[in-house]
Parts: sequence; structure tokens; C-alpha cells
Amino acid sequence: MSSVLSKSQFFFMRNVSILDTIRGTSVKNFTLRSGSSTIKSINLQNVNNGLLSRNFFSNSSVSAKRLSLNRLFSNSSMARNVAAPIDLAAQTIKQQRPRTLLNSHKYVGYWLIGTSVLVFGIVVLGGLTRLTESGLSITEWKPVTGAIPPLNHEEWVAEFNKYKESPEFKQLNSHITLEEFQFIFFMEWAHRLWGRAIGFAMLLPATYFAVSRKTSPRVNRRLVILTLLLGLQGAIGWWMVKSGLEQEQLEERRSKPTVSQYRLTTHLGAAFLLYAGMIWTGLEILRENKWIKDPKKSIEIFQKLDNPALGPLRKISIALVGLTFITAMSGGLVAGLDAGLIYNTFPHMGDNIVPSKRELLDDTYARKEDKSDKFWRNMLENPTTVQLNHRILATTTFFAVLATHLYAARIKFLAPKSANRALHTMMGLVTLQVTLGIFTLLYLVPIPLASAHQAGALALFTSSLVFAANLRKPRAAIRILNGGLYTQQVRASKEAGSKILSEVSKLAK
Repeated sequence: MSSVLSKSQFFFMRNVSILDTIRGTSVKNFTLRSGSSTIKSINLQNVNNGLLSRNFFSNSSVSAKRLSLNRLFSNSSMARNVAAPIDLAAQTIKQQRPRTLLNSHKYVGYWLIGTSVLVFGIVVLGGLTRLTESGLSITEWKPVTGAIPPLNHEEWVAEFNKYKESPEFKQLNSHITLEEFQFIFFMEWAHRLWGRAIGFAMLLPATYFAVSRKTSPRVNRRLVILTLLLGLQGAIGWWMVKSGLEQEQLEERRSKPTVSQYRLTTHLGAAFLLYAGMIWTGLEILRENKWIKDPKKSIEIFQKLDNPALGPLRKISIALVGLTFITAMSGGLVAGLDAGLIYNTFPHMGDNIVPSKRELLDDTYARKEDKSDKFWRNMLENPTTVQLNHRILATTTFFAVLATHLYAARIKFLAPKSANRALHTMMGLVTLQVTLGIFTLLYLVPIPLASAHQAGALALFTSSLVFAANLRKPRAAIRILNGGLYTQQVRASKEAGSKILSEVSKLAK
């Protein structure tokens, strides 16, 4: 079968990600013509291992009908039958900007990864703010004017007087001086200022990339969600702080002046989700651009990812992301309840591996007369039970990663090298994280160790995301197989096209 593309010279688009694999195809010749002269002829008769299939575009925009693709795979997990004819009808050529991009510019990926580093930093700084007991030092929420700290002695005295009205000062910190207050104030102020900086680092570039058409509609939707989540995160932060400033809430929780462990964990969880969204989207964009840059290598990777034998490992990778996230959130409950300051031994908790049932399910934590809430309140509010839960989850995470590492070693030739490297990193990080957790407990939660342990949790979560991302099938290829391929009006890149055509020609020989 021959397919002829005419009307003008056609090239591959540099920033359009359409990856596909054709196995056992009946295509014999693929000929490109300009007018009556043949530009390139590629014999595909012997191509059995795969071919990178992409959209072709002229150096002006092309408006075309649907390019119908029926069942491109043979003996594949994604489709079974070999295809029917490929039919392209070019209608008009118009000088205009492209309507839709299928993938985003690589700079968008770099920006998202860079912004995620800022989120990583603010999570660590937030942990230090909590460990130094600085989080309740600023008793007002001023998103705009709060960016400016007190600038003279009178303003510092006024700010200190506001803090003196808080339950924390009256019950715990009535002895501190103005200089000591300035330290805890600057810790909380720096945390809030960093959050504002992330807001600008997110909103301004996102607007620029969207207006300059460097992002696909899919990525635009994600950026909107991430921006909204970032704004919500600021509100969650104040909602958390407020729980430690109102005496009524403290009395209801029967708590000393500290923030609610529920709100603290919500704040931490939102930060993890924001970070995950940035990392995942950034990696996806960079992978798509990498595939376009190196077509031959991308074919090999795509064939590996399409192997049904990778299915179990792919599911395990997603489960590990969830497990590391849940373990980190249980750590948030430990931090909110100061549960790390009890049972500072390992692996025992007191005289036993597990404390007594009476201590784990204490009736005093129930608030209803019928004690129907005893179980879940002990699970989330009893420091002993919360610490035990965190130990169990941390141990489960370690052995889950270890088992995955051993399983992946048996099939390492099936997975991409990038996925194997990510899993090796994850194995090292989970070992380090467990070690940090044990020493943090044994040494009564010193600030350096506790801060490193929190950073280690996010680093481990990062490695799980990278591992899962490197096992994920290409979205663009799935779209082709499920719904067929539509030509897009885009600006062409001669250099990218010539390189890809050259690589495809080599593979065809």
C-alpha cells in the first residue's frame, strides 16, 4: 500500500507528541511527493519491530480531514488486528497559527520541576517552623500587607503585644523576651513569604506559557488546578494556625495551645499533592520532548512499555506512591500530637513490641456516651496508637519497596533503564528514611534529625513518583489507538522532520 502526501513539502512538528508502534503492518511503501517529483521513499516491507508514526504538516498550516487508523497493533496488548487503509484528504492550506498543540514546550517541564523544588523547600521550612514552635507567633492573616515585617521598635512592640493575647503566650511562653519573639516571628514570616513567592513563581509563568501557546490544553487544565490548589493551600495554612489561636477550639480538643493535628495533616497533604502534580506533569512533558528528539530510542522504550509483562510492576508502582503518601500523612499526625516524644525505644514500645490494648484503645478519647467513636478517635488522637500506626506503615513501606526491588531485579531487562534507576534510588531512600526515623525517636526528636526525616519523606515520595512515571505508557499513543488520529494545524519544523525521517529510514532497512 502506498500513501501519497502532496501539495507542499511536509515535515514533522518538533513539539507534537504522537508516538505509535506498527507491528506486522501491510504497508509496503511510504512515499512523499512535492508536485510530481519524489522527495523521499521509505520501504517499510520488513519493519516488524516497530515504527514511529507521527503527523505530517506542511510549512504552512494544513486543514485536513481525519486520518483514520484502525487497529495498528498485531499481537499486542493494546489492539489485536492489523489495520485497514490509511486515508488522508488535504482540503485547504491557510497561513495561520495552529489551533491545538498535542504536547507542551520542554521549558514548561523545566519550570514545573523548578517550582516543585520551591515546594520541597517550603515543606522543609514548614517543618522547622513547627519544630521551633514558631507557627503561632503571627496572630493575623494578611496575604498582602503581611509580606512586610515590623520595621522599627514600635512596630515590633505592637506585634509582640498581639502575641501576648494568644493562648500560647499565656500558657506556655509568658517568659519569652522581645528578642526571642523576633526569632519565632521571623520563622513563621519566612514560611509565609516563601509561600507568596511560590504563588508568583506559579501564576506568572503559567499565564505567559498559556498566552504564548507553549502549553497543550491538557497541561493548561492541570496548571489551572495546580494554581487553585496553591491558593487553597494558603487558606488551609491560616485555617490550621487559627486552630491554635482560639481558646474554644483548644478546650474542645482538650489540648494545649497547638494546632489541630487534623488541620496540620491536611496542610501537609495539600503540599504533597501540589508537589506531586508539578513533578508528574513536568516529567511527562520532558519525556514527550525527549521521545521526539530521539525517535530511534523512543521506539525501543515504547515497545518495552507496551509489554504485558510490565503490567504488574506498573500497578505496584502506583501502589507504592499511595503507600508512601499515607505513611507521610501518618507522620503528620505524629508531629501534630508530639507522639514522637513517647516510647523512645525501638523496636519495643515500653516492655513490649506493641503496647497493651487498654492503652491503644483508651476510653478517655471517646466523646460520645455510648463510646461509638472510641476506635477512630484512638486511631487519630491517641499519641500511643498514632505512633504505633506510623511504625507499622513505615515498616510496611520499607518491605514493600524491598520486595518490589527484588521482583524488578528479576525482570530488569523488560523495564526501561530510567525506571530501574528510579527504583534503585527509592530503595536507598527508604533505607535512609527508616534509619532517620529510628534515630529521631531514640534521641527524643532533635530538630536536625526531625527536619531531615521530614525531608526524607518527601524525597522518598519523589522517587516513587519518578518510578511510576517511567513505567507509564505514552498518553499520545493511547489516544491514537483509542480514538484515531486527527491532523492538527501547526507550524512545522524542518530540522526535526529531517532527523526523524532519517531515523525511520534507517530502521526500515
